[in-house]
Amino acid sequence: MLSLVTFLPLIGALVIFLIGRNRDNVARYAALTVSLLTLVVSLQIYAGFDTSIAGFQMVESKTWLPALGLSYAMGVDGISLPFILLTALLTPLCILSSWKSINKRVMEFMMAFLALESFVIGVFCALDFILFYILWEAMLIPMFLIIGVWGGPRRVYAALKFFLYTLAGSVLMLIAVLAIGLKAGTFSIPELMDAQFGYQFQIWAFLAFFIAFAVKVPMWPVHTWLPDAHVEAPTAGSVILAGILLKMGAYGFIRFSIPILPDAARFFAPMVFTLSVVAIIYTALVALMQKDLKKLIAYSSVSHMGFVTIGLFALNQQGLEGGILQMVNHGIVSGALFLLVGVIYDRMHTREIAKFGGIALRMPIYAVIFMLFTMASVGLPGTNGFVGEFLILLGAFLANKYVALFAATGVVIGAAYMLWMFKKVLFGEIHNEDVKALKEITAREVVLFVPLIVLVFWIGFYPAPFLEMMSASVGNLVEQSQVVKTIGTAAVAAVH
Repeated sequence: MLSLVTFLPLIGALVIFLIGRNRDNVARYAALTVSLLTLVVSLQIYAGFDTSIAGFQMVESKTWLPALGLSYAMGVDGISLPFILLTALLTPLCILSSWKSINKRVMEFMMAFLALESFVIGVFCALDFILFYILWEAMLIPMFLIIGVWGGPRRVYAALKFFLYTLAGSVLMLIAVLAIGLKAGTFSIPELMDAQFGYQFQIWAFLAFFIAFAVKVPMWPVHTWLPDAHVEAPTAGSVILAGILLKMGAYGFIRFSIPILPDAARFFAPMVFTLSVVAIIYTALVALMQKDLKKLIAYSSVSHMGFVTIGLFALNQQGLEGGILQMVNHGIVSGALFLLVGVIYDRMHTREIAKFGGIALRMPIYAVIFMLFTMASVGLPGTNGFVGEFLILLGAFLANKYVALFAATGVVIGAAYMLWMFKKVLFGEIHNEDVKALKEITAREVVLFVPLIVLVFWIGFYPAPFLEMMSASVGNLVEQSQVVKTIGTAAVAAVH
């Protein structure tokens, strides 16, 4: 099942290639069909998943390169499953959103998107370190093309900046992967979670991982590639970038840094807290000053991901569950916000906030949907954003009261810039002739938001199924994070 959900989109990309050029509608329908089939397979995986088991399920393992100890190993647990489901949900929405806005090289665009889905799902399923790394790097290529070919006027600059930042971090990760694998004598991720490493080795390996994952999250101050990438990317590219790709960095912390290098994770937790608090407050203030709608949402993503990293490094059940749930919530809400920007950009061909105003008078249904996701982003009780933020702040409070206090100020600033943006875009008098010519959101566009709206309220009012899915695996992760792997080391004793 895991191999099927991983490689079905790649097979679909090959089919679209065989269909050939100049058959744009065929390529669109083929891509949509394949992405929906992938969603069905992911739901079957969820249906067969046992929430009471903490370890990996549905494991597939075949020897790959026995001389190097490498294997093709796939598995899923309560931490990776939500991201597989989220990827499988957002991809068909991205393809639908591009139905009319992408008119050049349609075949190549659909192929790139399906290949991206395949590599990303593979990252979340991989149980071999080298397989994980190969898929992690492969994901860069279709995303680079999506930004660089179908992006805005400065698309080449943004694509190169995205590629160089993430590749630079990945080189350090490769060194750490090789060092850990060779030292432990295996590249199997479940086996590495039980391996013993010296304290100094953990420190250096953690730093190498930290740089790679921090760029991907992105954490302050290595976040500067993200606003450029978002502004220049097509709507679908921004949705998948904010919805899925940013989660891969935080997923790396959960899968590798915390369980494999727990002593170093505890030692560096104060540093992560500090950088996260700066990201929450600083980028929220920067968002307040933005004139471009996409750039404002991009900076808000950096701020929201700061909450996630605080939750993860609280290293307790509440913080980790909140962090993982908030990653899913952010994927839903930020994806929806970028789709909303895409709807209005397709009509007005501008993202400048000053040129909007009064849109609610012309597009009332659009305004209601925009309001819903704005409230979810702010963390209004009853929406999914509230549940995630509440658990993160609770976990942070248990770990460090001051971190929770400073993080809470970010909630207030976040409400300020989101409500300011909402007021500027949707209310007031209409001064722009282009706004007067706007037509209401279409049925196809409404379909994009229906599943996301359902999830906003489902998680907001009844988060139990989502928390139960991850609870056993998170409990196991908390236990792993508290293990002292280098007993007797003075530095570790000092941490305690």
